[in-house]
Amino acid sequence: MPVRTPAERPDFASSSLPRHLVRGAVGFGGLIGSFALLPVAGPVALLLLPVGVLALRGCPMCWTIGLVQTVSRGRLRRSCEDGRCTVMRAGGGERAPGPAATRVP
Repeated sequence: MPVRTPAERPDFASSSLPRHLVRGAVGFGGLIGSFALLPVAGPVALLLLPVGVLALRGCPMCWTIGLVQTVSRGRLRRSCEDGRCTVMRAGGGERAPGPAATRVP
């Protein structure tokens, strides 16, 4: 289940990158294993499916978003003033490379 941050945005990040990668290995292993073992173990192999889904926190895309959040956590800071949002490096005042500031409705 995603954790809600103060801005009420979903947060799929883990506390560390190795932990997130282990979750991915268990999750994808459970999903792939449930179908790969189907001819050998029959419908019992489908019991790995919920394990994979729980480890990935719902879906592979949720895990991927969490990977990006885990890697960028502590490195980037987003700030919004007067309807304009910018992404800055957390350590200094310089803008992070990437697209220009975006306008928020």
